[in-house]
Amino acid sequence: MARCSTTAPSVLPVALLLAALGTSNPSALGAQLIAIRTVPVASGDQFLTIPSAIFGMGGIRIAVDDSIADGWSNPAKGVLVGQSSILGAPTFYGISNDGGGGKTFPLTGLLRGRQWFGGVSLALQQITNNPPDRWGWTPGRRLSEGSARNLYGSGYLGRELGETGWSVGVAASTARLEAMDGVDLLYAGAERIEQYGSVTDLRAGLYRTGDRDRIGFTLIHNRVSMTHEVDYVDFVEDSITDMSFTRRRLEMNEDRTRTWGGHLEWNRELQAPGWRVGATLTTNYKSHPKIPNYEIQNIPRDPGTTWAYEAGVGVSRRRGPTMFGIDVAVQPIWSHTWQEADRPLDVADGTLGIGDKTIENHFVFSNVVLRTGVSHRFDRFGMQFGVGVRSYDYRLDQDNHVEGTARRQDESWMEWTPSLALTFGLTDIEIQYNTRRTVGTGRPWTGGGFRSDLAATASEADFIAAPSGPLSLQDAAVATHQVWIRVPIR
Repeated sequence: MARCSTTAPSVLPVALLLAALGTSNPSALGAQLIAIRTVPVASGDQFLTIPSAIFGMGGIRIAVDDSIADGWSNPAKGVLVGQSSILGAPTFYGISNDGGGGKTFPLTGLLRGRQWFGGVSLALQQITNNPPDRWGWTPGRRLSEGSARNLYGSGYLGRELGETGWSVGVAASTARLEAMDGVDLLYAGAERIEQYGSVTDLRAGLYRTGDRDRIGFTLIHNRVSMTHEVDYVDFVEDSITDMSFTRRRLEMNEDRTRTWGGHLEWNRELQAPGWRVGATLTTNYKSHPKIPNYEIQNIPRDPGTTWAYEAGVGVSRRRGPTMFGIDVAVQPIWSHTWQEADRPLDVADGTLGIGDKTIENHFVFSNVVLRTGVSHRFDRFGMQFGVGVRSYDYRLDQDNHVEGTARRQDESWMEWTPSLALTFGLTDIEIQYNTRRTVGTGRPWTGGGFRSDLAATASEADFIAAPSGPLSLQDAAVATHQVWIRVPIR
């Protein structure tokens, strides 16, 4: 970590939020959900379930069309689908240093009629983890089994509105989850963790194509509803016999997060041949009515709220079979989380009643995202290359009303994601191999030992935690491989 200064311990809630999927190059469903992280956890590509035609271009999307994925982010943009087709996209990811991994097999159908269009996607996934390493971590053993199964389903439907250039669409996605990658790291000392629940995403969109200008708007609502059954084995010492024994303890934790978002996009073809510019504006409001106890505390963890914004600009140029693009985005974010007393507490200034805030945490983020990519087509063969970079920077101001103390902490780091794609065009079949690798993440520790004051979520995994001490990492990179095959329906 670049900067860190802490003196007091922290008991802070962590919010699990849906943002769909990856780190530097989110999947289609996470395109308008702003990832929030206070710890650079390597969470994998669990939610990469929708293929992309420009996967290898570093995640650019502001001034470049994606004929496969655009309809999933804004259902009205399904109007850009050229023809009906079926896609299979086996996906594999792994986290270095025995961090586990996952295998996903999505099947996607894109439908295009004269005025109607739509898509449907189903995915089956297996999340696997590895046995404890020499440091004593137990990321795999804490799941109820050595692997867990997840099911995903998504669909959208839209229609062109006559000759006006406007189109409308609606979309719905759901995931039935037995595991979220990374959650097993949050319960230090747990013998077993069983996860179950769902993630739901609803969208409505408008989109207009003109002679030179395009404009779109998307309204998003998604919900995370997970339950964690955590089994602990406590060592208890009998003060009379001076002997110790073990005692099992089962803890039930609910995780509930609700997100509302709006996304506005615009791009325009310039008079200079092949050039296009674009801009986006995104707003997310996230509420966290239920946050789990990731480690037993005297005071339970309680709700919080987040306002997150993103403003981005992009430019692209297409000249013959070559295309280039670049995106720049800034993300100002404000989060307020707290804990409430579950019993009266005597403090220096008097007494805190039940429900009064015992600890308040105010986060101010100033993140920056850069993406660039290039592609070239050689008749039936094509290639793409790109790099995405995310710079995370935040300040935490924490007030402890029980101890009457305050502290400030600053953290920053960068995550790099180079990507590559190779495309092969055969008779009536198109095959694309995609790969990317994310570095700059890891498995975090705080102070002298690991603390589970962080959480991962669906989509572009969010981690909102107040670290209890200086952060350090065991480096962990995420490597992802995907092959999709597209067969047109004629």
